[in-house]
Amino acid sequence: MKTILDFVAGISFVCMSAIAAGCDKDDPLPPRHFESSITVNGLNRSYIVNLPPAYYSDTTTRYPLVIGLHGTGGNAAQFEKDYGFSGKADAAGFVAVYPNGVASDGILRLRTWNAGTCCDFAMRNNIDDVSFISQLIDKMTGSYQIDPNRVYVTGMSNGGMMCYRLAAELSHKIAAVAPVSASMVYTPPVEQPHPVPILELHSVLDRIVPYNGGTNELGYYFPPIDSVLSVWALRNNCLPDATVVTDDQRYKHMKWTNANGEALLEHYVTQDGGHAWPGGKQVRARADVPSQVIDANDLIWTFFQRFKLE
Repeated sequence: MKTILDFVAGISFVCMSAIAAGCDKDDPLPPRHFESSITVNGLNRSYIVNLPPAYYSDTTTRYPLVIGLHGTGGNAAQFEKDYGFSGKADAAGFVAVYPNGVASDGILRLRTWNAGTCCDFAMRNNIDDVSFISQLIDKMTGSYQIDPNRVYVTGMSNGGMMCYRLAAELSHKIAAVAPVSASMVYTPPVEQPHPVPILELHSVLDRIVPYNGGTNELGYYFPPIDSVLSVWALRNNCLPDATVVTDDQRYKHMKWTNANGEALLEHYVTQDGGHAWPGGKQVRARADVPSQVIDANDLIWTFFQRFKLE
């Protein structure tokens, strides 16, 4: 007959074996992918965080932070999944954060950003999304191993429109932005404290945010993309004429440089695709098929790596 001590020893051996085999259900490290929230102006604002694979084993690295803003009707999880952005973040070694816009009070609970004259609930209720993103940046840089001089923002559609507003209002916290399938629907302050590098990706086939400007079927007016780029070339102290890097049947790539030859504004416009994230998934059966001639994730990260706040 086994004694109590024999029984306890046996249980201990089983437990230690399970831990050694990685079978313990309790991960000894905190999760590197999780949801969280902060309260801003009385509203609970949620977001998803994806930390790099080596985050907990490397306590000396200060990581870049990229914030990804979804489009109208999207959400944080949708942005992450459909655009494969956390895969890029893991491979490149940066922290990715996906905030949620406020949900409307309608049946569909569509989430939007107050980017100016677009879109929907956030615009109509004058939601202070600038304060949300500002406090989110403070939260992330204060709580995690993040370099505050390497904070970047990208966004799709309405999220891309929000990028332009953030570039104007949070230039002291954001090193560069990358709007995708978006125009600027906001009149920025006259003074730009310092340049904010911008990469804009678009398709000539975009009907939701027309490349040449105009009012879409939902009744929103969008300025032509070339006019928005002209505004930011001036705000970023670039020379007025762009350099055409590539112009063929696939896409056109242009860049605007400053007097030192540094390209602070770049633009890709594709002949394929539509209102979609280049290189991403087709988000719905009737949605536009993304461009296959450029990859947004690669272009965005390559662009962001060149810049940091001084």
